[in-house]
Amino acid sequence: MDKDPIICKSSWETKFCEFCDHATNVIKWSSESLQIPYYDNIKKKNRRYFPDFIMTVKETDGKIQTYVIEIKPYKETIPPIIHGNKKGKTVMYEFLTWQTNLAKWKAAQIFCRKRGVIFRIITEKDLFKEQGK
Repeated sequence: MDKDPIICKSSWETKFCEFCDHATNVIKWSSESLQIPYYDNIKKKNRRYFPDFIMTVKETDGKIQTYVIEIKPYKETIPPIIHGNKKGKTVMYEFLTWQTNLAKWKAAQIFCRKRGVIFRIITEKDLFKEQGK
């Protein structure tokens, strides 16, 4: 683990930290230690995206691979679902969040691809699949 302080903004991020600490193939990891520039189309300005984690692992074939990881609820990784029960403010918030996330993730994919790094979004479906949740 890096010397920088670990930042966990949710129990899901804490669970991922525990995974990193205990996985024998994780060589090193840190939280919010990488910044990726992106253009925010909603606010019309350049901003910085701090993905939740960066980790380096030794793959089963012996290859060393670095991953940039974002932890997100599954519902935030798909376009907002609009139905009659949602208030207009909720729909607008979900749409703006979705657009901002897309801009961040596109920038992260380009940034990572140029450096041979893999960008992954991990949801509760990944974090809790061994528990059947």
